[in-house]
Amino acid sequence: MVSDPRVAIARRDLASLSREKTIVLALLIQLFVAAFSSFLVVGLTSLYDPGASAQGEVDIGVTGEANESLLRAIEDTEGAEAVQYRSNATAFEGFQNGAVDAVMIATRQPDSRISVQATAPEGSIRTTLVVVQLREVLQTLERQQRDIRAAFLDDPPVPLPGEVSASPYFGFTYTILLPLLLFLPPFISGSVAVDAITEEIERGTLDLLRVAPVDLVDIVDGKAAAMAVLAPVQALMWIVLLSFNGITVSNVPLLLVTVGAMAAIVVVVGVTLGLVMGERKSAQLLYSIGVLALFASAVFLPEHPATTVAKLAVDSATTTTYVLVVVYVAVAVGLYGLARRYTRGLDVESL
Repeated sequence: MVSDPRVAIARRDLASLSREKTIVLALLIQLFVAAFSSFLVVGLTSLYDPGASAQGEVDIGVTGEANESLLRAIEDTEGAEAVQYRSNATAFEGFQNGAVDAVMIATRQPDSRISVQATAPEGSIRTTLVVVQLREVLQTLERQQRDIRAAFLDDPPVPLPGEVSASPYFGFTYTILLPLLLFLPPFISGSVAVDAITEEIERGTLDLLRVAPVDLVDIVDGKAAAMAVLAPVQALMWIVLLSFNGITVSNVPLLLVTVGAMAAIVVVVGVTLGLVMGERKSAQLLYSIGVLALFASAVFLPEHPATTVAKLAVDSATTTTYVLVVVYVAVAVGLYGLARRYTRGLDVESL
């Protein structure tokens, strides 16, 4: 027998989640993403960075009066191979016959600038990869021309950032996939918390719960606790599944604390909105807008929550990272205290 009524209410709400088809579907989608992450990363990275999945070299037909500069750029671009043609017509003939994947025509303008006209295949599976490679060639050409012409300028040009050699799979996994899996559970928990409160009010079952007898604060505490605990449990499951797929995640306890704090914040927001609005649709709308606005405003923090998660996961956290984790916990505790005070002042009969 459970002595604490809040525990009984929490268990009751968790058991009822299995009947919510939308929630079950959302959990299954997250389960699929976490369980098959090693396969999904390869496919999704092709959308995140199409050049990462390029296989072999892209043959580029080069022609035009300024082709020497273009040839140097292609030579310095990994994954690109130049095929020189004497005229535009022969270059396009080679393109039509499949001898080259693309054509680049380099002409010199009267003001000594170089103009490049690029032609890529249309409607081909390989088109995206060819376009990405052409972009790399043009960026290389730009860097080379800046270096060549810098000596003729009165003022030195603004230096470009150096090229960084990093795996797009690593970047996608820790900056996109992992934050997605860790932030979805809190968002869903807050949404379910809204439903848990408003459905009791709309169905008139709130009074039945109070017959137990328990007061409104205990009811709200039980419902909020069930939803807040659910998020870090999900997050731990996803991290375990990621590790089975060869994706190492560091600082798991701190990540769970961060997820728990985020879940507590949005659950408190959801529960409060449910009590204030008393109607599901309006409360859900305000909750969705509010949480999205809250997440968007996080860009003004010294470090975005997604960056905090990524740094913890790759074990490269800074002092700012640890401080923000403490701040999230403090905000969660503070909001919970305010929500309890607000709940104590409510007249149950008015709900």
